Amino acid sequence: MKKLVLVILIVAINGIKAQDQYSKGMQKAMELWSEQKTVDASNLFERIATAEMDNWLPYYYVAMVNITASFGEEDEQKLSLQLEKAKEYIDMAKNISPDNVEILVLEAMMNTAWIAFDGATYGMTLSGKNVQLYKKAAELAPENPRVVFGKAEWDMGAARYFGKDTAPYCKDIERALQLFATFKPETEFHPNWGKERAEQIAEECKS
Repeated sequence: MKKLVLVILIVAINGIKAQDQYSKGMQKAMELWSEQKTVDASNLFERIATAEMDNWLPYYYVAMVNITASFGEEDEQKLSLQLEKAKEYIDMAKNISPDNVEILVLEAMMNTAWIAFDGATYGMTLSGKNVQLYKKAAELAPENPRVVFGKAEWDMGAARYFGKDTAPYCKDIERALQLFATFKPETEFHPNWGKERAEQIAEECKS
């Protein structure tokens, strides 16, 4: 019995140490990202992903860092490298956590980065994919604020592109803000972004 208790304690202690290492690594990667050291942040998230093979979050953040860095990027070669890496890690995250709406929203964001870079080349092929991604995410988690906000922002962009009124989607932005107000991420590292951007668009709706 004493041996069993000892084994349980050793396993528990090792688990706490591993969790400590994971938490410290994730916090450090987040800090690097906030300091706009995107390459360093991406590399550290990659190392964490290698050690956390059953955890979708570090894979998600490798993709997220590379996608956000791609908006406004004018060098096609650099943009391609970033978004190809993002696609690779999104696919791995989906293998770990299928039908995860946070990953679906991120995939749509990746497609939007391609469209923002060259709408004439990528708009026709990727716009339909985004419609399907947001449709699936809304069916799976209609109360997730990033799902509601992401779809509304996408719909606004499409309306703007075709010269249509964006006002009908302002109510969806307001709904997203209501959901952001009560949303609680599962852990400190689970996705919890989007509120500030939604507030910005809500202000634009009023003007």
